[in-house]
Amino acid sequence: MAKFTAAILAATAASASAFAPTPTTTTTATTSLSEFANGMVGSEGPEPMPFRWDGSKTSVDFDPVGFAERAPEWLNWFREAELKHGRQAMLATVGLVVPEFVRVPGAQFSFDAIPNVLDAHDALLDTSMKQILLWVSLAEVMTLGALSNMNEFDRSPGDFGFDPMGLYPNDPKKQEEMKLKELKNGRLAMIAIGGMITGSSITGHGFPYL
Repeated sequence: MAKFTAAILAATAASASAFAPTPTTTTTATTSLSEFANGMVGSEGPEPMPFRWDGSKTSVDFDPVGFAERAPEWLNWFREAELKHGRQAMLATVGLVVPEFVRVPGAQFSFDAIPNVLDAHDALLDTSMKQILLWVSLAEVMTLGALSNMNEFDRSPGDFGFDPMGLYPNDPKKQEEMKLKELKNGRLAMIAIGGMITGSSITGHGFPYL
């Protein structure tokens, strides 16, 4: 149990660092496209594996639909959306597993009332889910100003200046490494949460959904 609790705390700390401030370097649509996606992190590929027969596109600078080329003025918005969904997915993966072992106080949250965590959505539709919707809506409203002026001031995508634990390093190289870690873990979590929900739905079992 101690090891499991430590794992939860580590995951929580990692998700907290997701909101750490990023350098205030502005990336605008006027940046040369010779640098893929305005030089944002996350375009690296482990091997230049081609996914077009002529070899013109590889896993490096992976953009099969061509968003970066067709809509460079939306690049910051794309990255903001990717980070937001990745952060939500990282929290969701933890939130789907933890209730399999620990529940908050209250008869309506007990293992007897909700044996399968996936059933919590419908079971708590008139109570807890409304509160979650309220807080999520509030968070979305608070970001509208930043999103509406994405390219108008020195704010990097995903930067809300939230770093209560001081995890964001001062060294620019370390900053790039942390941003890349957050992005990759977020991408992995987006895929993982889909697999976890699908597995739970098909098998009817909780973690590990077998």
